[in-house]
Amino acid sequence: MNDTGPMTVGWQAPTDVESRLYAAKVRGDWAAFFDQLAGTYLYCAVQRAEAEAGRSTHAPFHSPATGTWCFAYYTQGVLPMPQPDPVFHRSTFAAVVRTWGNDSRWLAINPGTPGEAYFPANPQTLHLWRQHAERFSPVASGTLRTLRVGGPLQGPVAKGLACGAQLAVHRGDLWNSLADHGAGFNAMRQLVADSWDIRGADDWQGVLQAMLEGRCVSRVWEFVLSVRQEMARQYGGAVDPVHWRETAAHILRSNTEPDRVPDAAVSGVQQLIGRITRYEARFRADGLLSEGRCVRSVLAWDFGRAVHMARWGVAARYCDLPAAERAVLRAAESSLETYRSWEDFGAGYALGRCLHFDEEEFGPWYTELVDIHRILTTDPDSPWLTVPWR
Repeated sequence: MNDTGPMTVGWQAPTDVESRLYAAKVRGDWAAFFDQLAGTYLYCAVQRAEAEAGRSTHAPFHSPATGTWCFAYYTQGVLPMPQPDPVFHRSTFAAVVRTWGNDSRWLAINPGTPGEAYFPANPQTLHLWRQHAERFSPVASGTLRTLRVGGPLQGPVAKGLACGAQLAVHRGDLWNSLADHGAGFNAMRQLVADSWDIRGADDWQGVLQAMLEGRCVSRVWEFVLSVRQEMARQYGGAVDPVHWRETAAHILRSNTEPDRVPDAAVSGVQQLIGRITRYEARFRADGLLSEGRCVRSVLAWDFGRAVHMARWGVAARYCDLPAAERAVLRAAESSLETYRSWEDFGAGYALGRCLHFDEEEFGPWYTELVDIHRILTTDPDSPWLTVPWR
């Protein structure tokens, strides 16, 4: 193996992954180095035309550090800014080892960075790599990850990205990485195609615009919450659920010709109010809402997802960074207009997600939200603690 010479003094690693790899390299602890490789995702550059054709041909490069041909793999924190070409494919160390075959070219990890390391491929090293790859695998979901170099930590863009923090923790994404490669070019295109039927830049723009305008959440959800908000303003206090149901039904009937409002629609609105009050009671019990507080709006679920849709657009090459940044800033502005605090925003996002997925089962969809809320309200690196709401 080749560690390319002296260590760089004063280098700040972009993420914890590069920090641990660098520390292992400095110590000469190659077992720890390979354990870390096995526990994170690795990226390799691919020509865009190859990727769009469904191929992931990985071209070797000749390294002046070793004088050998190498296959380069990078960890997420040191990836270059997304460009139209090349794009990046995400893999695991286990997959790299499994597909290596009898190729004698070297393995290069993060070449061109202070943490770079090179390893010859031969039967002995491949056997060693397999041992590490079998013991660990990337498990990033449910964790708060921060890009300490190259990602905004304060300011308007950071605030916008923090509006997507719940989904970032859910996915194990770097919360403040706008110039994002995500799960890789092909994987991100497949994600937005499967989840949103997005198959081009125009599709992506349409979905993003709908999210930024709050048109993806149910109008009925927002209607009943707005009724309660207006009642609270008029009466200056907590709103009795029975009065809330009666008022919502009255408004629904008075805004439409009475004979055109099916009883089932009125009943559905009243049942929804019951669901919301039960979720809020559980939110208070589990710390998502302070005692006496209610959810103001579920638009946070759209705004938080819009932040990620902007990032996914970059990863899928459906937009450039300036367009993504404008979307993130707009999501932040809309959130500030609607909510009063991170708690207020977080509860709105949580209720939207629960109403869509959980069906009052209080199962994994719900318990995961509670865990994410705990992380974002207690972890010292959380943007909800480091980025002021106002």
